[in-house]
Amino acid sequence: MSKFYENTELDNMFFEADELIKQNRIGDAMNKLMEIVQINPDYGRAYNHLGWIYETKFKDFLKAEEYYKKSLEKSPEYLPTYINYAICLSTMNKFDELKVHLEKALKQPGIAVNQVYNEYGIMYEMLGNYDEAIENYQKAISLSLNPNDIQIYQDSISRCNMKRGR
Repeated sequence: MSKFYENTELDNMFFEADELIKQNRIGDAMNKLMEIVQINPDYGRAYNHLGWIYETKFKDFLKAEEYYKKSLEKSPEYLPTYINYAICLSTMNKFDELKVHLEKALKQPGIAVNQVYNEYGIMYEMLGNYDEAIENYQKAISLSLNPNDIQIYQDSISRCNMKRGR
């Protein structure tokens, strides 16, 4: 089988798995994703989706972290993994690792920079550093074009102001 054919087939399988996730057919999606990585262990996008499933559906954060790391190793150009992994690290209170990861994420061409700054804001808010959190939420606002995202960031600023008594 040619490399192009294999990649096209794997891409089609990946999009099928993505659609299965959207339909909440998690078991079927997992089977499809596992089949992809059995065929090609370097298909990093599949590891991201497996990480997301373990994080959001099974609440197995260590397994999710393992899959996100593998996704970044195999497909560092696949940008959704950066945000997904950041959320996972934040949930696990691994803030030192999160900070390093977010710095790396900011260097990725095409990354949604507003989302990265939102994750910085969440990190600093959880650490009780409300001024730094607000600064990052404001950066997220300035870089966002989505009114819903802007509202979320503004709400985060209001929450931080309440926490610090303003």
